[in-house]
Amino acid sequence: MIQNARVLKEDWVPQELRHREGHLQHLSAQLKPIAHGLGAETVMITGPSGTGKTTIAKYIVRQLEQEVLGIRWGYVNCISETSMTSLIYSLVRDAGRANDLRKKGTPKSVMLDRLRDLDEHFVGIVDEVDVLEDEKTIQVLWEIPNVTLVLICVDDDDFFADLDSRVASRIRGAAKVSLERYHHEGLVDILWSRIDAGLASGVVEEEAVETIADIAAGDARHAITLLRRAVRDAIESGDQKLTIGNVQPVREEAREEIHDRHVDTLGTHQRHLYEIIKEAEEISARKLYAKYEERVSEPRVKSTRRKYLQSLQHYELIGSTGDGRGRWYRFSGP
Repeated sequence: MIQNARVLKEDWVPQELRHREGHLQHLSAQLKPIAHGLGAETVMITGPSGTGKTTIAKYIVRQLEQEVLGIRWGYVNCISETSMTSLIYSLVRDAGRANDLRKKGTPKSVMLDRLRDLDEHFVGIVDEVDVLEDEKTIQVLWEIPNVTLVLICVDDDDFFADLDSRVASRIRGAAKVSLERYHHEGLVDILWSRIDAGLASGVVEEEAVETIADIAAGDARHAITLLRRAVRDAIESGDQKLTIGNVQPVREEAREEIHDRHVDTLGTHQRHLYEIIKEAEEISARKLYAKYEERVSEPRVKSTRRKYLQSLQHYELIGSTGDGRGRWYRFSGP
């Protein structure tokens, strides 16, 4: 049944991106000056989970890398790399200039010089930028002439909320690519493109694809995970075709996988906040912060905690009610 298992993985970047043509053209136009030896302005990509933000960023940058000499690029997710040091190290590593550096102990200035001294232009894709601990990180990278940033977040209002006004004024001028959830037909097309690229011809029934798209409700990440789970179920059951009968039994498994994947990416402090809420099932903001400060030796400031909690809500790991001192947080299971 399977001809190319990589196609069924969430992070696989296809040869062609369907239903994002206009967004791709806009992003490509913003980065085009790099092809002419010029620096490009910062670009910001926003949208809900599962709308393809990371995929279109990697797709365009890889295309640029194939078409133009003298380009390097790197990717970092701020959910797991929250500090300035770890973020910059990840980008320097992707640039191929960190072989003799240590993630801990190497001065940030040394790492930044490695990017600054590159002969090539460097494009840094910074995912989940709204949870960065140190807002100066973006400013420091933004000021390097041969570095162009592609910033990704769910909601740019959350990103700008706690940003220094001087930094915010510069980044607010960035070109913006806003993604919405996929329509049902678009999600069906995306699923069929994966099926055609990764599975044998004729092994998937149309009704199964329609059902997966219905369940995923515009979330491509959810749809691809559910497809992979259904394929596994069909193989383990010895079925010759993937039918709706393979989809329904794995619905909860797919949700659990997505939930667990998000949890696995959490940094230390985000995980502490998540675990406290999970253990309590429901807890006031005041008690949450008190327990958090008891657990960690160097607690993050309240503005950073709010960023972490917002990111947990974006990925439906937790929910909340109320405002300010009256806010309560609750655990959201898969």
